[in-house]
Amino acid sequence: MFRKIDHVEIVTDQLERSVEFYTKVLGFRLKFRDQVPQPGGGGSLDIVYLDLGGTAIELLSYAKQVEPAPQKVHLGYRMMALEVDDMMATLGFLKRNGVDPVWGPVFREKYARAEILDPNGYHIELRQWNR
Repeated sequence: MFRKIDHVEIVTDQLERSVEFYTKVLGFRLKFRDQVPQPGGGGSLDIVYLDLGGTAIELLSYAKQVEPAPQKVHLGYRMMALEVDDMMATLGFLKRNGVDPVWGPVFREKYARAEILDPNGYHIELRQWNR
C-alpha cells in the first residue's frame, strides 16, 4: 500500500537562494519547476522539486507573505536529516562552501551527528552511521 516518503515540503521566501543551496552545496538535482496560479488573483505559487537519491524536497514560494516557522523547539515536524558517508569530510566541504555547523559534531558509538541551517534558517541534521 504505502511505498516511501515521496517528498518533504519547505516553504521559503528565498526560492532561488534555497534552490542554489540545495543543488550546489548539498548535491540535490533539479527534478522540475512549476508555477501554479492562486485562486482569486492572489498571485502564483512557485514550486521546485529537488531530488537526492530518490528522496525529494518540494520548495514552495507563495506570492503573499507567510508567517515564519517557530524558532523554538515545538510539537510537530522538527527537521530533516541527510545521511553522510564521512562527517568530518562533509563538514569540511560545507565550510569551504560557507556553511558552518550550528550544533555538533557529536560522535557516539553508533553514529555521528551535526546540524546546519539552510538559507531559510531551517535545521538540517547530518547523520553518519557507524557500521
